[in-house]
Order: sequence, then C-alpha cells, then structure tokens
Amino acid sequence: MKPVGIIGTGHYLPERIMTNTDWEKIVDTNDDWITTRTGIKKRHFAADHQATSDLVVEAAQKAINNAGIDKSEIDIVLIATISPDNPYPSTGNWVQKKLGLRTVPSFDISAGCSGFIYGLITAMSYIQSGMAKYVLVAGAEVMSRVINWQDRSTCVLFGDGAGAAVLGPVPEGKGILSTYWGSDGSLGDLLIQPAGGSAMPASAETVKENKHTVHMAGNTIFKHAVLKMQESALKALEKAGLNGNDVDLFIPHQANLRIIESTIKRANIPMEKTFINIEETANISAATIPIALDQAFKAQRIKEGDLVLLAAFGAGFTWAAAAIRF
Repeated sequence: MKPVGIIGTGHYLPERIMTNTDWEKIVDTNDDWITTRTGIKKRHFAADHQATSDLVVEAAQKAINNAGIDKSEIDIVLIATISPDNPYPSTGNWVQKKLGLRTVPSFDISAGCSGFIYGLITAMSYIQSGMAKYVLVAGAEVMSRVINWQDRSTCVLFGDGAGAAVLGPVPEGKGILSTYWGSDGSLGDLLIQPAGGSAMPASAETVKENKHTVHMAGNTIFKHAVLKMQESALKALEKAGLNGNDVDLFIPHQANLRIIESTIKRANIPMEKTFINIEETANISAATIPIALDQAFKAQRIKEGDLVLLAAFGAGFTWAAAAIRF
C-alpha cells in the first residue's frame, strides 16, 4: 500500500466567545462547578449568519494553502459533522460550492466525535485505491444550534468550530501507520438528538419538548468513553508494532478533562505528551481533533519524524484511533 498522510492542516474558531460566567446568567450553574467537572472555561459560538459549511470553508482554505497545493487538485471532499447545514444536501456539497471546487464527489460522515478519524480512514482508502490523490477531510460543528440552552448538564459542554486536513501521498515510512475503529449501535440511545429524522419527525410537540437537542446519559458515557478511547489508542499502536513509549504527542478527543486524564493513565501516556485545549474550546464533537492537530503544529508541538496518536469516542457509540508519522 502506498503511504498516505496529512500534508496540510487548518482550523477556524468563531469570534464570539461564551465564558462560564456568561452561562451563570442563563442557567443555574457557576464557573467552579463547570471547571471542576469538565475542565472547560470558555467556548466559541458561531455568529447568527454562520452555518457549519461557513466554518469549514475558513479552515479548509488554510489547510489547502498549508498543503502547498491548488484547490483544483482536491479530488474528494469529506465532512464529518452531526450539525449539518441541512438534512440534505450534504454540508460537503455546500463546502464544494463555496470553495469553488471542481465537480468532485462531496459527502458527509455522521460518526459523532469520532467523525474526523472516520474521515481519515475513508480518505486513506480512496487514495490507496487510486481513486483520488488529494482528499479534503474536515470536522465541523455548530453545536450551539443543537443544545438545550436550559439544560445545565449539557449546554455548558459544547462549542463551535472547524478543523480541516488535506490527505495525500507521503514518503515511505511516514503517514498513517495504522488505524482502529468500531461502533456499537445498541448504546445509541445514551447520546442522541431524538427528533428531526424519520423515526421522530418534527412537530410542535417535539420542538416544545426540546427533542431536537442533545440528550445524553453523562455518567454511563464517561465509563464507555474511557474504556473505548484507551482500547482504540492501544490497538492502533499495537497494529503498528508500537507502544505508548513511542508516542511523541497524543491528541485525544476533547470532551471532558477527567475522561482525558483517565484515558492517558490507562494507556500509560504521560500528561506532558498529551495535547489539551478543552479549557479554551469545550467539546466541538467531530471538530475537536482536527482543531487540536492544527493548534499543535502552530505551537510547534509536532516536529518532523514525530509519532502522533489520535483517539476519539462519540455518539453511535463510535470509537476510532490513528497512529501517524509526520
């Protein structure tokens, strides 16, 4: 198989910032309660005129420029999101239009917080098969539009933003060395947006009952997230013939600081080798890892030859990990 890797990254966080103190004015909560339980201090929210595709365009343009290619060379557009512009057409279609790309295939992946890594795995397969040379993969969310602003247990957890990466051929010994992914639909009800689909069409009642917003069983999800993120990380390393000592930087999904701390303890990866930005961004679902990845590059936390490990867990339930040599 020809080696495939990430050759360019970019991210975008909206200008509007919502702090924990801001939430104190809306729901019965406070900064100490949020910080202690989640590690979150603030999050970015999209402006009223911004849709998910608008955030992607901002991040994608940076990723394409960073990759040193022309946008006309992009062969496929893949968008990981659970907060699309519309049920259809796909957010990928809007991104393709707004970027002014050729009439290339464009579509969405709905895998919750694992979506970006699902996208990497999918893009890698297309490139290795010869169906594409360069693939744009983005994770993007406008979670502020799908949270219940009166539910203090969930509304403070999420933010908006987009991260993007261009995948393409890389030299031998570099790129995506191994991946691991899976899902368990029997646990889907534990993290769900109940209404808006064919199972529960929109009605005055579903809107009144906030069934178009995030519903989650936090404590149960915590346990599954720690186990599956650890398992995914270790399986990906094992498939590449590596272990935790070989990791130069671990970028986990940024859902909850306590989940991250429990995961790295179980996976035997030190905190100093773990990239954490949850304090500034909160949980942006499919966008958390690509945003963190680009921020890590900008902070010079990733150097040539480094092994970077990505791991995520999300609605579905889904889980995924990737070991990448830069």
